[in-house]
Amino acid sequence: MAAQIDTIDRRILDFLQRDASLSQRALADRVGLSQNALWRRLKRLEDSGVLQGTHMRIDAQTLGLDLTVFVMVRTRNHSMDWADGFRKHVALIPQVIEMHRIGGDWDYMLKIVTTGMSGYDAVYRRLTTGFELDTVTGYFAMETMLDARPLDVFDGVAK
Repeated sequence: MAAQIDTIDRRILDFLQRDASLSQRALADRVGLSQNALWRRLKRLEDSGVLQGTHMRIDAQTLGLDLTVFVMVRTRNHSMDWADGFRKHVALIPQVIEMHRIGGDWDYMLKIVTTGMSGYDAVYRRLTTGFELDTVTGYFAMETMLDARPLDVFDGVAK
């Protein structure tokens, strides 16, 4: 069920996605609220699960993490127990930064960020050890053209 939010909440979310370092005073000024009213809204958004943590983006290239691989996985086992075990197994591999169960020809899609082909080979070996996977295919990103775009919190809603 979608959270019940109004236009002011959407404006708060829009500003926070673009710059989470804004002080409460600056954010309150931008959305036209007192600091107390803003704090109450932020608390409600956190309690309802709409807001989850505060994060900073890191430029992977500057750390030598120069390879992004989208790994597609197909399995013959679709039981809940197997899927839960596989999720736990993948969660132990820090280079896997996203994991999705998907529909279509593949069952899972993983996003891996690592250091070159040798780094990917180590992740691949760890991924495929201990789990019977039908097919594992990697697609190597040559260029990131859009990344971590803010959600359009106004989709279908007038600003």
